[in-house]
Amino acid sequence: MENAAQHILTLTDRSELSVTGIKDVDAFNDQEIVAVCDTGELLIKGEGLHIGELSVDTGILTVSGKISSLSYNEKISRASVLKRLFGG
Repeated sequence: MENAAQHILTLTDRSELSVTGIKDVDAFNDQEIVAVCDTGELLIKGEGLHIGELSVDTGILTVSGKISSLSYNEKISRASVLKRLFGG
């Protein structure tokens, strides 16, 4: 991986999450946050989720709320998703 940022997760008491190596946030609401890192997407699920800090320059994301799960999805380009959806 070229210029991959170090990716570190720190979860404290399931209520405070700090993540490094974040490139962007694709979507968010109070129950779900989709963050993009070099290895794919990080899906954060919970209740009352709030983004405290997001800096794509430093790659830092902080989240507070009741965090119930963290999971990863492999990278999928949006073009390939659209192609599969619309049979192209």
